[in-house]
Amino acid sequence: MLRFDVPVISAAGLPASIQSARVVAIVPARYASTRLPGKALALIAGKPMIEHVYRRASDAAGVTAVIVATDDERIAEAVEAFGGLAVMTSPRHLTGTDRLAEVAASLSSDIIMNVQGDEPLIDARAIDACVQSLVDHPDDVMSTARRVLEDHEADNPAVVKVVVDRHDVALYFSRAAIPFRRDGTPSPTRWAHLGLYGYRRSFLLTLAGLAPTPLEQSESLEQLRVLEHGYRIRCVETRSTSVGVDTPDDLARVRKLMDGK
Repeated sequence: MLRFDVPVISAAGLPASIQSARVVAIVPARYASTRLPGKALALIAGKPMIEHVYRRASDAAGVTAVIVATDDERIAEAVEAFGGLAVMTSPRHLTGTDRLAEVAASLSSDIIMNVQGDEPLIDARAIDACVQSLVDHPDDVMSTARRVLEDHEADNPAVVKVVVDRHDVALYFSRAAIPFRRDGTPSPTRWAHLGLYGYRRSFLLTLAGLAPTPLEQSESLEQLRVLEHGYRIRCVETRSTSVGVDTPDDLARVRKLMDGK
């Protein structure tokens, strides 16, 4: 577990040791969630959800530092209470990517990992796989992760699907069941996308300045903006699973899983 005994600060006030960290995991967390307000502070096994995410990101061997980026002092104070590092960001950001970019602008890191603040079961090994992919492919600007799609998930729009080429580069992301099985014929292995992203810092700053795109808006999937603007996303295979917490039912499910563990 990484620990930083520092007060809540802005991105510009980060310690020099953090600003120069080679691989930084940033956890965007906001209080105002439409379906589950304050979910970052929801208790799971006696700890706020944001702490579970922070600790799992800290367990990734390839991560040098972890930062929670938030626009709410309650979340920042909760992070500080368990010994984590939180920075205050603008409340005007429309996406988590914008929030990450504000923090990344004050860093000199090579790689920035976007670890979603509502993924308390995220696997540190999946984070490491995304980091390693960028290390192994120096020309890549972005990485993410995928796992085998279960048959019962195919028609669930909450489970995002991805198809990749022979080099593990994403061709398309969708909430629909892709690839389509015409006439019931067998198709290649189908993949579910994990909401975990690795960026070259320079590309993250570029991405935050790109205009939203039609497919992105149609599917409500921000990663499609990357593809529509002509950039590649390498999609590493992992056996890791996670449960995103978007609704009270999701929270109850995660609580049951964590209590069972």
